[in-house]
Amino acid sequence: MSDWNTAIIEEFRANGGKVGGPFEGAPVVLMHGVGRKSGKETVHPVMYLPSDDDPATIYVFASKAGAPTHPDWYYNLTAAGRLTVEVGTETYEAAVTEVTGEDRDRIYAEQVSRYPGFGEYEQRTAGIRTIPVLALTRA
Repeated sequence: MSDWNTAIIEEFRANGGKVGGPFEGAPVVLMHGVGRKSGKETVHPVMYLPSDDDPATIYVFASKAGAPTHPDWYYNLTAAGRLTVEVGTETYEAAVTEVTGEDRDRIYAEQVSRYPGFGEYEQRTAGIRTIPVLALTRA
């Protein structure tokens, strides 16, 4: 996974925030987080959904491709409450807030309508876990 992420990160940075392959045409953000146990900085490329209501906010989804557990970055970001993001050619600090309830469901449904694979992830996790939605808001 690390080599795969490294290739996406390099492509993202070489092409002003655009990547090809399975993410071609999709909005991708690079999230910089610090491990709450290791203390090491990691960078995770993930798809995002821009907020319709707030241009300073984007949403990310801790889907882990439908795995039965949340990704480690989810725990690290929610514990820290802040992160650095790269969107396109811009880098900025953002606050992390978990979205819950009806707002979470509405935002996740919008992501599924744009990228149906997220619906498959939700089916795989049904009865096991609810895929978290995090709001990343420019600080």
